[in-house]
Amino acid sequence: MNLPKNVRIVEVGPRDGLQNERNPLPTAVKIEFVNALTRAGFRDIEVSSFVRADKIPQLADASEVFAKIERRPGVRYWALVPNEKGFEAAQSAGVGHIAVFTAATDGFSKANVGVGMEESIQRLSPVLSRARAAGLPVRGYVSTVFGCPYEGKVDPQAGPRVARRLLDMGCEEISLGDTIGVAVPADIHRVLDQTAAAQIPFAQIALHLHDTRGTALANVLAGLERGIAIFDSSAGGLGGCPFAPGATGNLATEDLLYFLQGMGIETGISFDETARASAGIASLLGHPLPSRARAAWASTQNSAVRW
Repeated sequence: MNLPKNVRIVEVGPRDGLQNERNPLPTAVKIEFVNALTRAGFRDIEVSSFVRADKIPQLADASEVFAKIERRPGVRYWALVPNEKGFEAAQSAGVGHIAVFTAATDGFSKANVGVGMEESIQRLSPVLSRARAAGLPVRGYVSTVFGCPYEGKVDPQAGPRVARRLLDMGCEEISLGDTIGVAVPADIHRVLDQTAAAQIPFAQIALHLHDTRGTALANVLAGLERGIAIFDSSAGGLGGCPFAPGATGNLATEDLLYFLQGMGIETGISFDETARASAGIASLLGHPLPSRARAAWASTQNSAVRW
């Protein structure tokens, strides 16, 4: 197979993972989590989001987390922002990399941000304009590209259409999300066919996969076969989505690393250090993490990692 020799992993555990936890973790723990992921070799870490505290109370301390993490040169620390107010808060916190989000369906958009897909995209326009003016890179997320908890199956053209608009508005790359983990490899190929038809270079496309039905790594392989070389994942398999009923954890970073390393694909990331980072978080959550590769690693350790 003619697969990419290198893959870039965007670690989303500190934001997308922790936002779905029932109880907020102490700020100091979040800071150590990000620092541990930095030490593991990640070049892209989604640290937090600047959203209303009543919407996502687990991430209400975003400014403090950004103020106290140990930033290393060459590492991009991302923050998710929903609107201009969130963008201003992120700027005040010294965030250098911005992520915005919308959806491929009206149903999910209304559940997530209270307005339909079209209005949600229009709301992003001033954020993208201000980010460009400030010289800040912007990453765009498109949720429910493969299936929606409110509308069911999604037209394979829908996600790429939104992606094309976000790129034209100034995003540098787009992450296409299987938010509820319903996709199988054939769905990946169908959406990527439409992505190519929309004249979007695959170098600007990431896949954001959930493992709800155990198909995430099969979908990674489908993406690799098409030349996709950017994947989002979450340490330990943390996460889900508070606005998508039934959406269990993201693709676990350890499972992705084990898979890629076994395929001879370079990431520049330490499996052991990633597993230690998620083990530290697991010791405080009160429930096991779903990563199977991490569980296998933990069985070989003499003692549990605790923070």
